[in-house]
Amino acid sequence: VYIPAVALNFPLTFLRHLGAAVIVLTSTVIIAVVDRYVWELYFRDGHGVMVPKFLTELARLLILALALFLVLEYVYNQTIRGLLIAPGIAAVIIGLAMQDLLGNIIAGVALQLGKSFGHGDWLAVENRQGEVIEINWRSTRLRTLDDTCIEIPNREIARQTFINFNRPHRPYAIRVPITLDYTTPPTRAKNILLHAAANARGVLPQPKPKVFLRNFGDSGIEYEIKFWMDDHKLYSDISDAIRTNIWYGLRRHGISIPYPTQTVQIERPNRNKQQEVQTAARIILRQQSLFKCLTDEQLDALLPRGKVLHFGRGERIIQQGENGDSMFILVQGEANVVAERNGQSREVASVNSGDCLGEMSLLTGEPRNATVIANSDCEVVEIDKAVLGQSLKENPSLLAQLSELLARRQLQTEGSFASGRPTDPSQAARQTRYAASFVNKLRAFLEL
Repeated sequence: VYIPAVALNFPLTFLRHLGAAVIVLTSTVIIAVVDRYVWELYFRDGHGVMVPKFLTELARLLILALALFLVLEYVYNQTIRGLLIAPGIAAVIIGLAMQDLLGNIIAGVALQLGKSFGHGDWLAVENRQGEVIEINWRSTRLRTLDDTCIEIPNREIARQTFINFNRPHRPYAIRVPITLDYTTPPTRAKNILLHAAANARGVLPQPKPKVFLRNFGDSGIEYEIKFWMDDHKLYSDISDAIRTNIWYGLRRHGISIPYPTQTVQIERPNRNKQQEVQTAARIILRQQSLFKCLTDEQLDALLPRGKVLHFGRGERIIQQGENGDSMFILVQGEANVVAERNGQSREVASVNSGDCLGEMSLLTGEPRNATVIANSDCEVVEIDKAVLGQSLKENPSLLAQLSELLARRQLQTEGSFASGRPTDPSQAARQTRYAASFVNKLRAFLEL
């Protein structure tokens, strides 16, 4: 009986195809198992390590290549050794065509083996900065502070110097340059710059900020502020806060940022603004009981000697525990009063335009009993003990009046009387004694 050869070979061909399908299906299952139990459960969930995408893809490719080798070699009896030995011209053409891709792949593997960076790290590559969000076969993707994506070939990163802000430690230092006038003593300038950096939100308290005198430039003395941060996403906000604090701090101390030496700057002080502030301060003082004893002429002589200061939002106008030798008249703005008790800070009050701050410290030198933080841009007039002392020297009768008012406040605090006048001779004697005591304290503190 004649049986065609095709019919005899059909069962064998079917078994070969079935074997090939089993091998391919098995490789697919192996890939799924490796993805789930190795990359996800072991590395990501167990050790918190995000395996680069191109390494997982490389593992999948190797598994599929092994499956293809088994199918060709043992199922279809087709050797692949001949495929591995290509003609020389074809090898050169393929090598030239794929040199960029192969270079990027090899560079990506080298970077990951060396643990130069990982997901979530912030890099500075040439003039570009961004957070690593993906490492694939060909390139590394960065997300900038503007939420834009930069894709840099791995070979380009590997052959140049780049900065990793998050290694070897998460906190890292940033430097901000500033140039100040030559007339400002370096020690004073450093104190102002340190205060500005330490009070900026986002700057780490430890290690503490530092200020270096970097150079004597053409326009002024060049300083450099060094501070630490741990999240590069906040770089713009922190730099803005430091520079804002610097402007207000320099303004309060009468220090200006110099213009280039090629520029001729002629300035005349604007007295109108200062006179407006002093006029508002005069009205505020007139409403305070401690200063009602001053005449208009005496107030007009007192206020021009005070300093007009500007505080930015978040700055401390008064610090609890510091020695007090001045008072502040809040002409414009709002501020919060925060008191610290038993290691806990609590907001106890808020002050607005028209309020006076620290007048008892001015008269007695007592330490500040609370911290006052500007809630908006504030304009204040500061009157220190030298200014008040000069006015008392010119008007000796004010010393007795202020002492009398302080004695009355002391009695009111003790609950001796509520109407403002003593009700019996013993209380009158106590008021006289308190007034004499305050006269001596005022003379000693104000050096009269």
